[in-house]
Amino acid sequence: MHRLYVTTPAGAAELAADELAAFGVAETKVQRGGVACSASLEQAYRACLWSRVANRVLLAVAEFDAPTPEALYDGTRTVQWHEHLGVDGTLAVDATSTRSAITHTQYAALKVKDAVVDQFRERVGSRPSVDVAAPDLKINLHIDRDVATLAIDLSGESLHRRGYRGAQGAAPLKENLAAAVLLRAGWHKLVATTPGALGFVDPLCGSGGLAIEAALIAGDVAPGMLRNYFGFLRWRGHDEALWQRLLTEATERRRAAAAPLERVALRAYDRDAGAVRATLDNATRAGFAKVLHAERRELADLPPPPAPVGLLAANPPYGERLGDGDDLASLYALLGEKLREQFVGWQAAVLTGNPPLGRELRIKAKRTHVMFNGPIECRLLRFDVDPKHFEIKRAPGAMPVFDAEAARARPGAAMFANRLRKNLTSLGAWARKEGVACYRVYDADMPEYAFSIDLYASALGADARRAAYVQEYAPPATIDVDKARGRREEAFSAIPEVLGLPPERVFMRTRRKQKGGAQYEKLAERGEFEQVYEGGLSLEVNFTDYLDTGLFLDHRPTRARLREFAAGKTFLNLFAYTATASVFAAAGGAKTTTSVDLSRTYLDWARRNLDQNGFQNERQHRLLQADVLQWLEEPAPERYDLIFLDPPTVSRSKRMAEGLDLQRDHVALIKATLLRLAPGGLLVFSNNFRKFKLDAAALSDLDVTDVTPATIAKDFARSPRIHQCFEIRVRRDAVKAPRRVLSLR
Repeated sequence: MHRLYVTTPAGAAELAADELAAFGVAETKVQRGGVACSASLEQAYRACLWSRVANRVLLAVAEFDAPTPEALYDGTRTVQWHEHLGVDGTLAVDATSTRSAITHTQYAALKVKDAVVDQFRERVGSRPSVDVAAPDLKINLHIDRDVATLAIDLSGESLHRRGYRGAQGAAPLKENLAAAVLLRAGWHKLVATTPGALGFVDPLCGSGGLAIEAALIAGDVAPGMLRNYFGFLRWRGHDEALWQRLLTEATERRRAAAAPLERVALRAYDRDAGAVRATLDNATRAGFAKVLHAERRELADLPPPPAPVGLLAANPPYGERLGDGDDLASLYALLGEKLREQFVGWQAAVLTGNPPLGRELRIKAKRTHVMFNGPIECRLLRFDVDPKHFEIKRAPGAMPVFDAEAARARPGAAMFANRLRKNLTSLGAWARKEGVACYRVYDADMPEYAFSIDLYASALGADARRAAYVQEYAPPATIDVDKARGRREEAFSAIPEVLGLPPERVFMRTRRKQKGGAQYEKLAERGEFEQVYEGGLSLEVNFTDYLDTGLFLDHRPTRARLREFAAGKTFLNLFAYTATASVFAAAGGAKTTTSVDLSRTYLDWARRNLDQNGFQNERQHRLLQADVLQWLEEPAPERYDLIFLDPPTVSRSKRMAEGLDLQRDHVALIKATLLRLAPGGLLVFSNNFRKFKLDAAALSDLDVTDVTPATIAKDFARSPRIHQCFEIRVRRDAVKAPRRVLSLR
């Protein structure tokens, strides 16, 4: 028996262990990057010939301590190399090292080579030559924790090189990784258990690796049969008679499977004509020219499946080498559409290095496997294409469709429900006492359930129309996609029940880091607005079309303060959004209100907010469509007693080459705004940038009061940095500022 180590692509070692067991190997040990075992020479040959997932088959010949180059040299010389190689033969050495004093692998390989040739020179006065391309003996050195293992590389070169691949499409899968995908997907089991017609389809075939490997499996073809080089063929320990027997056996198995293979319809499609030609050429070299049909097809024109049952396997681009952004999402969505419409009853396997794109397929995966395409960590998503697993297309903002009963039965759902129920009891009592109808009831209280949940009501009391707006804080890329989805389902299974709402009154969004005001951009076109209650006023919200509803609940105390300050004042609202602050100022008795915003959509919304609360006089309550930054630089005689300045963190503007950066530009912005402030007036400056730091030194000539604590209500106590708020007044003894101070370009 020999000590073997069979290396594999990351994530495929278990598959190799199953193969070795099928070759008769009694015990295997799955390790990182491969499988260790004891095996006969015949079993080692079978691994070289038949393994579909292995990279290399290494036969160990020595193991010894090698803390130094000298120890490595001496240990190598203990092997009787003439038993493995003739003096007129050739050799090559490759080396790897982990957690060891010897880190220079090329130097380590050189020391091993020197030890081998020096032994020959001393023994017979001559030495073997070096041939790195196709040596008679390839020696593998691996050093781990200063322990060296020397092995004969029986494969010679990586076993993924089957011998059929010529031209390659873009971003090709290695042959053994393609085979691993098919084995994980159960293609071999379908072939063995399906009595009638069976189909295989790759709609994005590239150079045809998946389809050809599917043919090799269906045709019971040894993947090594096309190779003309193995590392053992000129090894002195080679048993040629044994090898020829195994080749004969493989030939007979292929011949016996030829007739059954005729029932398998193999199809490969690609939009690129060059990829289709490469697939046909590779299929010809593999001996499947008459079996595998390849054709140029757009995914949108994918033909119906060629058999009632089968496997669709695909390796769509995932943004590392091909495709990008919305185009990729559309591609995955189209693939999912084709699966749902045409391949019911089939199985599917999709390998992706961008797991979030898998959601675009809108089919619930029955299994996922971690696999690696080179350095790219991928997920193999496996599906039963059955309508009961289809995700119904949701209306914008609607909760996702999932098995709520199963999710509710998991322990996490109960823990989340208990926390939400506790919050509802406490905050509900506070809200009733304070006369608050719209408030935050949960804010990532449990970090693993990273949601905010806001309750909205049309009035105080039990008869009000109520809704919940759930925002999920997008999980980082390091969080497992399946775990994140599981927690989302657990939370969504509890929210309607605990809040006493039907599922259709629970709306959700995913909140990601936004760029340049993207949170204000329209996401849908439903145009469904509802009235909610705050402080005796009726305000309009939208739960479906935008990331934000039109009413920032954390500013409730700030709006109340503006209402108190506004009596008899002229009020200016900059970056007005839906002008809820203007509504409160008007309700507080402001003589006039002026609201400035660049968006006509939000100004129309603002007009409705004003009108429905009785402030229809458009001369008294003006709405100005303008770039706030440009408007502030324009000369104007009007001064305002009370100004509310609530700018975005970043914003694009035609006036500014670089755009607004709040942290960088807030001093200039404040001083420009103060030029519109009447003597003795008050500027209320607020923002939602959690890392914001006021430049107090640059504003030292002003009276600045941080009123943030007074503007954070109980329902936002868990997020005291959700906004910052300052009251700013000009000192009477301050020198008058120059007219133009907004220099942001």
